[in-house]
Amino acid sequence: MKNHSLTTTQASQVPVPEHRPFPRSLNLALVALAFILSFLLASCGHGDKGPDVSGVKVKEVRIIRYDTAWFSLDSNNIVPGLHRLDQEYPYFTGDFVGNILGAGPLSDTSRVAFVASRQFLVSYLPVKDSLEKKYARLDWLERQLTESFRYIKYYFPRYNLPPRVVSFIGPFDGPGVAITQYTLAIGLQSYAGKDASFYAGQDHYPTYITRRFEPEYIIPNCLTALAQDIFPDSSEGRPLLDQMIIKGKYWWLAGELQPAIADSIRTGFTQSQLNWCNSHESDIWNFFLQNTDLYTLDPDIIKNYVGDGPKTLGMPDTSPGNIGAWVGWQIVKKYLQVHGDITPEALMRTPVRRIFEEAKYKPR
Repeated sequence: MKNHSLTTTQASQVPVPEHRPFPRSLNLALVALAFILSFLLASCGHGDKGPDVSGVKVKEVRIIRYDTAWFSLDSNNIVPGLHRLDQEYPYFTGDFVGNILGAGPLSDTSRVAFVASRQFLVSYLPVKDSLEKKYARLDWLERQLTESFRYIKYYFPRYNLPPRVVSFIGPFDGPGVAITQYTLAIGLQSYAGKDASFYAGQDHYPTYITRRFEPEYIIPNCLTALAQDIFPDSSEGRPLLDQMIIKGKYWWLAGELQPAIADSIRTGFTQSQLNWCNSHESDIWNFFLQNTDLYTLDPDIIKNYVGDGPKTLGMPDTSPGNIGAWVGWQIVKKYLQVHGDITPEALMRTPVRRIFEEAKYKPR
């Protein structure tokens, strides 16, 4: 597979360097004013219309319901059923069984694949029954994806969009979105709704993650996967500052590809967490300058700031996890105030250190 995206893992609960306490606000009136202003800004932050893409020609998206085809298999005749499925969906069955289920190659000699496939088919029938009701129709998703594809073609005309979009139901620890050689694949098991009963007891799905398992996250997650296919994520192994800005680039690009996206959806923060960040931008940056080596390569420290989590260790409980990506996004936006005419492709290819140096980021 070319790329799996948006797998979610809990941020490591690791110690951070000794730090100065996060500053308390001294003037409650100013705090209240800042909160109100940040709320208004956050509420208005997704009202941009973007360019007119109505004339951009793309193939209308028609989602192939592989989830329905898979669960039509007869568990008592799994071998001929899988061969038939492979003939009908040769562009996805091998990837689904081999990579998403992790059952190995689908071949006459691979009995492991058949056993694992049957086990999954039987054990996930309750999940299928629930999702079948929630996602009986996907025409709304087809329309939104078609519109998003127009933005991708507008900004990146040389990029070859996936020729097919398929929906599937995979394991809970599988991808919510994946790009294979021939498809953009959407794992509906990751969008059953935050209160879905079958998420309970799944260790890798704490509540700060499952609250994002709602339908409105499908398009942003698809766009993130496509953006990372166009611009492969190069953050692994790089210093903290580099990773912050790289993540910030993707957040900024998400808004270009889906102009109506709410900042809370773009970031994955709750609205209150987003308001807190907007109200304490200078305090957050000062915390980084005073307590953290921005060029550290320590993976445990980096995970605390650019990893998912219920909060950022060392900061108040009202802080979100992944706050480093939020700071990186602010740095990118500051850079764009100086280079407002830059294209998305040029911005994504601009070295992160140049962005940092020329942004002269000093929030007040």
